[in-house]
Amino acid sequence: MMKKIHVTELIIEKKRTAGLTWEKIAADIGMSEVFTTSACLGMNAFPRDKADLLVRNLGLPQEAALVLAEFPTKIFSQAVPTDPCVYRLYEIVAVYGDTIKELINEKFGNGIMSAIDFDMEIDRIPSPKGDRVELKMRGKYLAYNAW
Repeated sequence: MMKKIHVTELIIEKKRTAGLTWEKIAADIGMSEVFTTSACLGMNAFPRDKADLLVRNLGLPQEAALVLAEFPTKIFSQAVPTDPCVYRLYEIVAVYGDTIKELINEKFGNGIMSAIDFDMEIDRIPSPKGDRVELKMRGKYLAYNAW
C-alpha cells in the first residue's frame, strides 16, 4: 500500500531526473505553483482529476493518484525546524506573529486569517543590494463569533 511519503519521494525523484521545476509541473496540470508543491510534498490533497493528470504527466503508478487525492495528516515532527530556510520563516512568526495578530485585529476586528481559504505567491525581486524573496499571502478574514 502506497503512502504519501512514498508518492512524495517518487515525485521528487521524477522532478530531479527529468529536470522539471515546480512551476512547470503546476502549469502542466493547471494549478498554482504553491499549492501544487504543497500537495506533492504531502501537505494538501489534489482534486482527483488533477491527481490523475499529474500521475499521467510524471509517469507515476496509478495508485499514486489515489494517495495524492487523500486528505493529509499534518504532523510537525519538531518544535523548531533546523533547515535554515524553514527556520527563518519560524523566526519571522516568532518575532512578528504578535504584531501581525495586533494589526489584523486593529484593521478587521477580533479574528484570524484563514489558512484554508488562502493563497500565496513566491517571487524573486531583483535588487542592487541582493535579490529579494517576496512572499504574498492572502487569506480570508474570519471573525471570532461571540457565543
